Parts: sequence; C-alpha cells; structure tokens
Amino acid sequence: MNRTGINPEPSLALLTDLYQLTMAYGYWKTGNLEKEGIFNLFFRKNPFDGGFTLACGLASAIELFEKFGFSPSDIDYLGSICGNNGKPIFEKGFLQYLADLRFTCDVDAVPEGSVIFPNEPMLRIRGPLIQCQLLETPLLNIINFQSLIATKAARICKAAQGDPVMEFGLRRAQGVNGAISASRAAYIGGCSSTSNVLAGSLYDIPVKGTHAHSWVMSFNSEEEAFREYSLAMPNNSLFLVDTYDTLEGVKNAVKIGKELRDKGFELTGIRLDSGDLAYLSIEARKILDAAGFAKAIICASNDLDEHIITSLKQQGARINLWGVGTRLATGHDQGALGGVYKLVALRDPEKPWQHRIKLSEQKIKITTPGELQIRRYIYAGEAKGDMIFDLLSGMPEHDFIIDPEDHTRRKTMPGKCETVELLQPTARSGKIVAEKISIHKIRERAASEQTLFHEGIRRFVNPHVYPVGLEEKLFALKNRMILENRKIHDWQKP
Repeated sequence: MNRTGINPEPSLALLTDLYQLTMAYGYWKTGNLEKEGIFNLFFRKNPFDGGFTLACGLASAIELFEKFGFSPSDIDYLGSICGNNGKPIFEKGFLQYLADLRFTCDVDAVPEGSVIFPNEPMLRIRGPLIQCQLLETPLLNIINFQSLIATKAARICKAAQGDPVMEFGLRRAQGVNGAISASRAAYIGGCSSTSNVLAGSLYDIPVKGTHAHSWVMSFNSEEEAFREYSLAMPNNSLFLVDTYDTLEGVKNAVKIGKELRDKGFELTGIRLDSGDLAYLSIEARKILDAAGFAKAIICASNDLDEHIITSLKQQGARINLWGVGTRLATGHDQGALGGVYKLVALRDPEKPWQHRIKLSEQKIKITTPGELQIRRYIYAGEAKGDMIFDLLSGMPEHDFIIDPEDHTRRKTMPGKCETVELLQPTARSGKIVAEKISIHKIRERAASEQTLFHEGIRRFVNPHVYPVGLEEKLFALKNRMILENRKIHDWQKP
C-alpha cells in the first residue's frame, strides 16, 4: 500500500474491463494507432435525488496518470488470456506495444471539491485513442465512488448544522480500498474526522475513537469499565453508555468524570448508540449539566444519515457530535454515481477534429459532442447558471444558454457577472501540470463552493434545478447531428 492509499501496485493498468483492451488491440491491428480522440467524463443525474454533486477523486486520478504503464507481470498475464479456440487473443507485437506504452494525453478537470451538475464534464481527456480508451474504466471507478461519498458527506454535514461529523464506516465499507477512498472523500465532503487510522495516516485526516461495548462487557461492572478506561486514557474519556441501561450509564460516566476532574482531567463526553436518541440525549444533557459537566459532549451513532439527523434536530435532540458509518461510507441509499465516459471528437493525424455523438432511444443517453468547457456565472456572490460550450467551435459570443432537454427554456445571464471556467489544465502531453493541493484546502473549497448556491438547490427534498444549458452554437450543432444521424424519419418505422 503506497502513501496515497489507492494503488496496491505501482500501476493500475490491469484495473480495467477486458473490452477496453480488446478495443485497444483492434485499433492496433487495424492501423489506427495515430488516431486521436477526445473523451468527456460526466454523470446524468445527481445522486440521492439531490440538487448538486461534489467532484472528488482527482488526486487519485492524477496518480493513475503518473504511474500509467504495463509491468512485465501485466504483460505475461495478458499473454495468457485465450479466445474460444484456446489460443491467445493478443499477438506478441501488441503486447510489446503495451509494454512500451507511456501516458502522453492532455487532461483538463474540474478541481476537487467543486460543485458540479448533470451532463457537465468532470474530466476531459485528449490524446491517442488507445490511451484514452484504456483510461475509461479506472477513471470511472475512481471518480464515481469518491464523488458519490463526498456528496453524501456534504448532505450529512448540512443536516448536522455545524456540529462535527465523524466518519466511521470502515468495518462496513466495500473492501480495503473502498474504505480508504470513502474516508478521504468523506473528509473532503465536510466530515471533521475518521475512525480509519490508515486513512488518517495516508491523508492527514484527524482520527477519533474511544471504546466499544466489548470493553464495558469485559469488566464486572460498567462503572469499573469506565474507571479503568479513564486510568488508561484520561485525556480521551468519551464513554459508550448504552451497554446495559443508557441513563444509568450516563450517571456512571458522571461519577468517573468527577474522579477525572480531581486528577486534573475533564470528561470528554458520552456516546449514545441505540434507543430513542432524541429522548435519551435530552435526559443525558440534564444529568450532565446538573452534575457540572455542561461542556461534556453528547455523541450519537446508530445508522445515521442526513434524514435521521434532520429529524433528530427537529425533535430537539441535544446531540452535538455525530458518528456516521454505514450510510456514509457505502453511499446509502444509492449504489453508484452512474458517471460515464464518452467519445466526443476524433481525428486522424494533421487533420481537423470531427465531432462525434452517441444517440439512444433514451433521450438522457444522447451525448453532447465537442471539446466541452463549463463557464459558471456568478453574480453578487451567487452562482446563477452554467454554460457548456465547445472549444472546437470557438468561444461563446453571448451570455445565453439553452436547456438541451427543452429548447423553449432559455436564460440570459445577468450583466456584470463574474465568470469562471471550471475545467482546469491537469496534464499536458502526459506531464502533470496541476498544482498539488492539500486535502485540507480541498475540503475548504468544497465548503466554500456550496455557499455559492441558493439554499433551494441544496435542500434534500425536491431541490431546485440549477440552470445548466448549452451555448447557442453547441445547441445547434448537437441538434443538427441528431437529425443527420437519425435520418429524420426513423420514428415512422414500425
């Protein structure tokens, strides 16, 4: 395991679907090595029925670019894959080509922690078609999951209304790398700490934790368990009080808290992990305050998410530290972000770019062609809308967007807007050009970015749809290509 926590091996070249390699072989076999492509990575729908998504995972993607390449053991394994006749599917010449392959693409990406919306490219890859193709699966694996978890964390932290949120989903996460990626993304999304010690070491995330029920059960009484723990760790005494009787547990915590105070230490607080958390936190607060422990923290856990936390807040719960595990680290209740990676332009060497579009019977799956960029319009400190435009067609001539789903919905941006181009240079000719930013700065960006958007966009139920539209020339290009490729009359066929 390296210091970024994602790649157990020097390269992730084999972290791909076989069809990426069979297509690459096809390009090599048919003499299309010099063809160049442009691919956009984007998603079609915000997760959790929400109004926005947080972009996350770029640092891990950059690591993929930096270490891209096939090792001798990779090549040996690929040479062992056979077709339906029992013979290898890849020629030795192609395997040697892969062995010599190095990353030379241009990459532009939305910075981590940025707020992003459906159909906006999060990454744009431009370079040799084979390289672009081989990057599809690992990039989607990285960006989809981390963006999903960062968005979930942002929602949970919003529900907590400024209270700190601890992430401790390690034991329920999807495997080792899933757990580490989840801890990283959750911190970027707003969590204050993690229970995951390896993630804390790898990413400089604050780590928190005290004891479990098994500690209490290993002693003859709860009071004895708390006392022994306080003797072992007097500066980290937050007691889990619901092993036997929650409110009696709070009283035992108070008793040990007084012993701690006599020794010059303070009771950190208590944790509630079951039962009626609203009622128990209110009663626990009364006991703590009456005993002189007004500063003692009440932490709550037990399958929390943004909806349960919101409900507890509405019930007047006296909880001021939230421990969220399973429903954060697994992205409950959505299994994946659903990001896709599509070819949007193609060219032969020294020839002009040709736009490419994917059609579908499902309107949502029709792609937008071109080397896309996003321009965000900000007026008086609030984001007012995003324009998607095509760099191959030239810069926008007007501050005017058209909804690609409904051409009658159009918006002219307010005058004197500040504009920001979201996709920033990440790699040029294979060399990383993006500045390396600490995870703490990324987390700050994520928090700051969310304040740019109206509360209606950030609410959990029926959020307002943020305006994202196509620039006029791009809208016309897309519709022209749809009509040309459909021959206009296909709908009349039985």
